[in-house]
Amino acid sequence: MNAHPGHRGRRAARVPVAAALTALLALLSPACRVTQNEGPEDVPAPVIASPSTKAKPSGRRPGVVNIDTEQGLNSTRAAGTGIVLDPSGLVLTNNHVIQGATAIKGTDTDNRRSYPAEIVGYDRTRDIAVIRLSGASGLKAAAFGGASGVRIGDPVTAVGNAGGKGGTPTVVTGRVTALDQTVTARDESDGSSERLTGLIETSAPIKPGDSGGPLLDTAGRVIGINTAASAGYELKQKGAHRGYAIPSDRALEIAGQIRRGEASRTVHIGRTALLGVKVRGGGTSGGTGGGTGGGALVAEVVAGTPAEAAGIPVGATIVSLDGRPVDSPATLTELMLAHHPGDTVAIEWTTPEGGRTAADVHLTEGPPQ
Repeated sequence: MNAHPGHRGRRAARVPVAAALTALLALLSPACRVTQNEGPEDVPAPVIASPSTKAKPSGRRPGVVNIDTEQGLNSTRAAGTGIVLDPSGLVLTNNHVIQGATAIKGTDTDNRRSYPAEIVGYDRTRDIAVIRLSGASGLKAAAFGGASGVRIGDPVTAVGNAGGKGGTPTVVTGRVTALDQTVTARDESDGSSERLTGLIETSAPIKPGDSGGPLLDTAGRVIGINTAASAGYELKQKGAHRGYAIPSDRALEIAGQIRRGEASRTVHIGRTALLGVKVRGGGTSGGTGGGTGGGALVAEVVAGTPAEAAGIPVGATIVSLDGRPVDSPATLTELMLAHHPGDTVAIEWTTPEGGRTAADVHLTEGPPQ
């Protein structure tokens, strides 16, 4: 996902503090990610199969959605791609495509109609999200195939909203260059990272804006969801272009969990709760927070949010939420994702002078994390 103008399709730049996400806001604007290829981990080398010389890329197929988002709290916009799961308007995409969005619009590229969209759920750690196009019906759903039969050398087609330009999706082709790959996708703005495993690596020239779009086999079936690329989105290294896709089987498994409303440690269902602070590591835990992370240091309090109403000051270190210790911004994010707008939570924090304060905070609605 990338921010307007000119860089749409990658995450728009996050605030320069390591976000504790949901609670927080820090993630409000998607940022460009640098992907570092780590190769397979504890996985046998894949068997190389010689592709048929007659096999050709499939070209574009139905079921592609152009996604545009507004990052209202940061006054930015971003764009990406989605895949129609069923005619009623359920759409599969990457979490980083909708992360931080305060408004989402999906345009079905088959009927060329645009719809406001709402979040059904998302998995931050595995970069999958499901959204619903409000009022949509009779859409052409994409055809999915299993990724277990994918082999190195297979021709593939990547389809997406390259550059966030909208309109007819861009179609690029390439071949599978590796399987079971591990990459680290890093935000250049704040240095935070996500580690994605088991990915399909391809030579198809995926660009910013293609994230969330389909990787197709020669029969036009979706075998992967494009999630990161080495050109523009962003693997800074010498050599040939590499793009990465989440295998379709895994993506559909996560999407199924979301559709069933089954929340977990990594899967959040429905609307996202907002605390209203931007945080980073390095605070003083004062005991309760424990751990080496030292709690979540408040770098900014957003005006008009629950954090401001509760009197949480800049410079404070959040050390617990509902009695659970907070030893880092990541822990605060994880704990916040278990809550929803309207919940009341007990927040405890320490001040730079060593004081300790607690307050009950009524959470409001914020952007997905």
